Amino acid sequence: MQKAITEKTKAAAFGAVLAAATLWAGCAANRDTNWRSKLAAELPVLGHRNWIIVADSAYPAQSRPGIETIATGSDQIQVVKAVLKAVDDAAHVRANVYLDAEMQFVSPQDAPGIEHYRSQLSALLAGRAPESLPHEDLIAKLDDAAKMFRVLILKTDLTMPYTSVFLELDCGYWNPDAERKMREAIRQAVRP
Repeated sequence: MQKAITEKTKAAAFGAVLAAATLWAGCAANRDTNWRSKLAAELPVLGHRNWIIVADSAYPAQSRPGIETIATGSDQIQVVKAVLKAVDDAAHVRANVYLDAEMQFVSPQDAPGIEHYRSQLSALLAGRAPESLPHEDLIAKLDDAAKMFRVLILKTDLTMPYTSVFLELDCGYWNPDAERKMREAIRQAVRP
Protein backbone atom coordinates (compact mmCIF):
# COMPACT_ATOMS: atom_id res chain seq x y z
CA MET A 1 0.00 0.00 0.00
CA GLN A 2 2.81 2.43 0.94
CA LYS A 3 4.54 1.70 -2.40
CA ALA A 4 1.33 2.44 -4.34
CA ILE A 5 0.93 5.79 -2.57
CA THR A 6 4.57 6.66 -3.26
CA GLU A 7 4.18 5.83 -6.95
CA LYS A 8 1.00 7.93 -7.13
CA THR A 9 2.77 10.80 -5.38
CA LYS A 10 5.72 10.57 -7.79
CA ALA A 11 3.39 10.46 -10.77
CA ALA A 12 1.42 13.46 -9.48
CA ALA A 13 4.62 15.40 -8.80
CA PHE A 14 5.95 14.56 -12.26
CA GLY A 15 2.66 15.66 -13.80
CA ALA A 16 2.78 18.95 -11.88
CA VAL A 17 6.36 19.60 -12.96
CA LEU A 18 5.49 18.76 -16.58
CA ALA A 19 2.45 21.06 -16.47
CA ALA A 20 4.51 23.90 -14.98
CA ALA A 21 7.25 23.44 -17.58
CA THR A 22 4.68 23.43 -20.37
CA LEU A 23 3.04 26.57 -18.95
CA TRP A 24 6.43 28.31 -18.59
CA ALA A 25 7.41 27.37 -22.16
CA GLY A 26 4.04 28.64 -23.38
CA CYS A 27 4.50 31.92 -21.51
CA ALA A 28 8.03 32.35 -22.88
CA ALA A 29 6.84 31.62 -26.42
CA ASN A 30 3.89 33.96 -25.89
CA ARG A 31 6.21 36.78 -24.71
CA ASP A 32 8.39 36.27 -27.80
CA THR A 33 5.31 36.45 -30.02
CA ASN A 34 3.93 39.45 -28.11
CA TRP A 35 6.95 41.74 -28.57
CA ARG A 36 7.33 40.71 -32.21
CA SER A 37 3.62 41.35 -32.81
CA LYS A 38 3.83 44.68 -30.99
CA LEU A 39 6.85 45.74 -33.07
CA ALA A 40 5.11 44.70 -36.30
CA ALA A 41 1.96 46.60 -35.31
CA GLU A 42 3.77 49.72 -34.07
CA LEU A 43 6.46 50.19 -36.70
CA PRO A 44 4.08 51.35 -39.48
CA VAL A 45 2.74 53.99 -37.06
CA LEU A 46 6.14 55.14 -35.81
CA GLY A 47 8.17 57.67 -37.74
CA HIS A 48 10.60 60.56 -37.51
CA ARG A 49 11.42 61.37 -33.85
CA ASN A 50 10.02 58.15 -32.38
CA TRP A 51 12.40 55.84 -30.52
CA ILE A 52 12.81 52.09 -30.11
CA ILE A 53 15.11 50.89 -27.35
CA VAL A 54 16.38 47.35 -26.92
CA ALA A 55 17.26 47.35 -23.24
CA ASP A 56 19.05 45.17 -20.74
CA SER A 57 16.97 43.62 -17.97
CA ALA A 58 17.72 46.32 -15.36
CA TYR A 59 16.61 49.19 -17.58
CA PRO A 60 14.15 51.33 -15.61
CA ALA A 61 10.44 51.50 -16.35
CA GLN A 62 10.08 55.17 -17.20
CA SER A 63 6.87 56.83 -16.05
CA ARG A 64 6.18 59.30 -18.86
CA PRO A 65 2.90 58.35 -20.62
CA GLY A 66 4.50 58.31 -24.10
CA ILE A 67 6.89 55.51 -23.13
CA GLU A 68 5.77 51.87 -23.37
CA THR A 69 7.93 49.09 -21.94
CA ILE A 70 7.56 45.43 -22.92
CA ALA A 71 9.47 42.56 -21.29
CA THR A 72 10.53 40.33 -24.17
CA GLY A 73 12.11 37.47 -22.23
CA SER A 74 14.45 37.18 -25.21
CA ASP A 75 18.16 37.41 -25.98
CA GLN A 76 19.41 40.99 -26.43
CA ILE A 77 21.39 40.37 -29.63
CA GLN A 78 18.45 38.54 -31.21
CA VAL A 79 16.06 41.38 -30.37
CA VAL A 80 18.49 44.01 -31.72
CA LYS A 81 18.87 41.96 -34.90
CA ALA A 82 15.08 41.63 -35.33
CA VAL A 83 14.44 45.33 -34.68
CA LEU A 84 17.18 46.45 -37.07
CA LYS A 85 15.82 44.14 -39.76
CA ALA A 86 12.28 45.44 -39.25
CA VAL A 87 13.47 49.05 -39.48
CA ASP A 88 15.65 48.28 -42.51
CA ASP A 89 12.69 46.61 -44.23
CA ALA A 90 10.45 49.63 -43.59
CA ALA A 91 10.68 52.21 -46.38
CA HIS A 92 9.40 55.08 -44.25
CA VAL A 93 12.05 55.05 -41.48
CA ARG A 94 15.72 54.52 -40.80
CA ALA A 95 17.51 54.39 -37.45
CA ASN A 96 20.15 56.57 -35.86
CA VAL A 97 21.83 54.26 -33.35
CA TYR A 98 23.03 55.35 -29.90
CA LEU A 99 24.90 53.33 -27.29
CA ASP A 100 25.76 54.02 -23.68
CA ALA A 101 29.23 55.60 -23.57
CA GLU A 102 29.85 53.72 -20.32
CA MET A 103 29.72 50.32 -22.09
CA GLN A 104 33.26 50.65 -23.45
CA PHE A 105 34.54 51.04 -19.87
CA VAL A 106 32.71 48.07 -18.33
CA SER A 107 35.36 45.65 -17.10
CA PRO A 108 35.18 41.94 -17.98
CA GLN A 109 36.05 41.22 -14.34
CA ASP A 110 32.93 43.09 -13.23
CA ALA A 111 30.69 41.86 -16.06
CA PRO A 112 31.79 38.45 -17.38
CA GLY A 113 30.85 38.09 -21.04
CA ILE A 114 30.92 41.82 -21.83
CA GLU A 115 33.75 41.45 -24.35
CA HIS A 116 31.80 38.79 -26.26
CA TYR A 117 28.68 40.98 -26.16
CA ARG A 118 30.59 44.05 -27.41
CA SER A 119 32.06 41.95 -30.23
CA GLN A 120 28.64 40.61 -31.26
CA LEU A 121 27.06 44.05 -31.10
CA SER A 122 29.90 45.63 -33.06
CA ALA A 123 29.47 43.06 -35.84
CA LEU A 124 25.69 43.62 -35.85
CA LEU A 125 26.08 47.41 -36.05
CA ALA A 126 28.84 47.38 -38.69
CA GLY A 127 28.28 50.21 -41.16
CA ARG A 128 25.73 52.01 -38.95
CA ALA A 129 28.09 54.45 -37.16
CA PRO A 130 26.51 54.31 -33.69
CA GLU A 131 27.01 57.37 -31.50
CA SER A 132 27.98 56.89 -27.85
CA LEU A 133 26.47 59.20 -25.22
CA PRO A 134 26.38 59.02 -21.41
CA HIS A 135 23.50 56.86 -20.19
CA GLU A 136 21.84 59.71 -18.29
CA ASP A 137 21.89 61.87 -21.44
CA LEU A 138 20.12 59.13 -23.40
CA ILE A 139 17.50 58.71 -20.66
CA ALA A 140 16.95 62.50 -20.72
CA LYS A 141 16.59 62.43 -24.55
CA LEU A 142 13.90 59.75 -24.23
CA ASP A 143 12.09 61.63 -21.50
CA ASP A 144 12.13 64.78 -23.62
CA ALA A 145 11.07 62.94 -26.80
CA ALA A 146 8.19 61.28 -24.96
CA LYS A 147 6.64 64.69 -24.26
CA MET A 148 5.46 64.69 -27.88
CA PHE A 149 6.46 61.36 -29.44
CA ARG A 150 6.08 57.68 -28.62
CA VAL A 151 8.94 55.56 -27.30
CA LEU A 152 8.90 51.75 -27.38
CA ILE A 153 11.24 49.94 -24.98
CA LEU A 154 11.85 46.23 -25.49
CA LYS A 155 13.48 44.85 -22.33
CA THR A 156 15.56 41.72 -22.83
CA ASP A 157 16.94 39.13 -20.42
CA LEU A 158 20.53 40.45 -20.68
CA THR A 159 22.14 41.03 -17.28
CA MET A 160 25.08 43.25 -18.22
CA PRO A 161 25.25 46.97 -17.48
CA TYR A 162 25.11 49.77 -20.04
CA THR A 163 24.24 47.47 -22.93
CA SER A 164 20.99 49.05 -24.15
CA VAL A 165 20.73 49.97 -27.82
CA PHE A 166 18.81 53.16 -28.59
CA LEU A 167 17.29 53.68 -32.04
CA GLU A 168 16.07 57.16 -32.86
CA LEU A 169 13.89 56.84 -35.92
CA ASP A 170 14.34 59.24 -38.79
CA CYS A 171 12.68 59.62 -42.16
CA GLY A 172 13.67 56.77 -44.45
CA TYR A 173 13.03 58.58 -47.73
CA TRP A 174 14.53 61.97 -46.84
CA ASN A 175 18.09 62.54 -45.67
CA PRO A 176 19.87 65.34 -43.77
CA ASP A 177 21.61 66.59 -46.91
CA ALA A 178 18.30 66.97 -48.76
CA GLU A 179 16.84 68.74 -45.71
CA ARG A 180 19.79 71.14 -45.57
CA LYS A 181 19.50 71.97 -49.28
CA MET A 182 15.76 72.58 -48.96
CA ARG A 183 16.24 74.86 -45.92
CA GLU A 184 18.90 76.81 -47.79
CA ALA A 185 16.55 77.21 -50.77
CA ILE A 186 13.86 78.54 -48.40
CA ARG A 187 16.31 81.03 -46.87
CA GLN A 188 17.34 82.18 -50.34
CA ALA A 189 13.71 82.59 -51.42
CA VAL A 190 12.71 84.73 -48.44
CA ARG A 191 15.73 87.07 -48.48
CA PRO A 192 14.88 90.63 -49.57
